Amino acid sequence: MALSYKARRRLSLVILLLGLPAYIAAVWYVLSLFERPPLWLEFLVYVGLGVVWAFPFKYIFRGVGQADPDQGE
Repeated sequence: MALSYKARRRLSLVILLLGLPAYIAAVWYVLSLFERPPLWLEFLVYVGLGVVWAFPFKYIFRGVGQADPDQGE
């Protein structure tokens, strides 16, 4: 089932406003359980996990910043 443009737009807003901060807090908490690694490794971990979170939502975010394709001109 394909999501409509409006549904994808609303869902992307929820993901960015609620899901992303929750993901950041969870990663921060999990990484705090371990001894602090060297700065370069910590940087790579945060950059890697910062990119990984978006892959499951690639379809939802695709085209959201564009004009509504369902609306005729």
